[in-house]
Amino acid sequence: MNRPEREAAVRQIMERTAPRVPTDLHADVVRRGGRILRRRTLARRLLWLLLLAATLAFTVWAVVAQPWVEPPSQTTPPLTGW
Repeated sequence: MNRPEREAAVRQIMERTAPRVPTDLHADVVRRGGRILRRRTLARRLLWLLLLAATLAFTVWAVVAQPWVEPPSQTTPPLTGW
C-alpha cells in the first residue's frame, strides 16, 4: 500500500459511524470498578498489616535473643606462663 491508499483507508475507517454501545454497559463498568477499588484497598491494608506484624515480630525477637551480644565462651582460655 502506498501513502495515498493508506490515507484513503484511514479516512474510510474514521468516517464510519461509531458502533452502538449496550445501554447497561455503564452500570456494569461502575460496579466492576468499585469492586476492583475495594479489593485493591483491602489488599493494600492487608499488606501494611503484614509488614507491621513482621516488623513487630522481628523487634520482639531481637530484644529477646540479643543477636548483637557475643555469646559466653564454653571453654576457658589456656593458661600460659606457669
